[in-house]
Amino acid sequence: MTDYRTALIIGAGPGISASLTRALTASGVRVAMAARDTFKLSDLAAETGARAFSIVDAADQFSIEQLFEEVDQGMGTPDVVVYNASARAHGPIAELDPNEVQRAISITAFGGFLAVHHAAKRMVPNGRGAILLTGASASIKGFPHSAAFAMGKFALRGLAQSAARELGPKGIHVAHFIIDGSVRKAGSSDPADGKLTPDAISQSYMDVLKQPRDAWSHEVDLRPWAEKF
Repeated sequence: MTDYRTALIIGAGPGISASLTRALTASGVRVAMAARDTFKLSDLAAETGARAFSIVDAADQFSIEQLFEEVDQGMGTPDVVVYNASARAHGPIAELDPNEVQRAISITAFGGFLAVHHAAKRMVPNGRGAILLTGASASIKGFPHSAAFAMGKFALRGLAQSAARELGPKGIHVAHFIIDGSVRKAGSSDPADGKLTPDAISQSYMDVLKQPRDAWSHEVDLRPWAEKF
């Protein structure tokens, strides 16, 4: 893999980010996992040697700034940053609480901006790095009762496109992953359920990190065989 040394995963949990943590640490990359509930990461940290960092609010400027500073001091400046945090406000548009919608968009989109912002501040002077943003089916198609999630994921995709064009020439690989389908829960195994597996998704993240600069992918659409186009 390209010479990456430290990765920060924001919004770490038992699914995609857990598989990615295992893959990164197996490749010799130090991994910092950030989540509101760090207790749920204890077993994964013990298994992989990754470190868990508490984050109060992914959409709060101070929280994200403090997180990056703690990782800088505790593990070294991250040269891979993965934003995997999101939030939903599900329900009919006429019945949604505007405050909950605002909150969902803030975490999914503005939190992504904060992650990219602080990652870029560290990567641009070094002329290298990778920023990976986790999207969803809602990044490209809005569904009933899911307006808030679609707005957040559409915005995250726009951020990825803008950041890739700005930061790519500066040596920073920005990629957006559209996870177009349901993801199988960790620990379950049913090859006939038509769901994506966290390990398969994380393998695609790893493949993108290995790409040479003259052939970078800036968006990857991942979907299971059962997903309707």
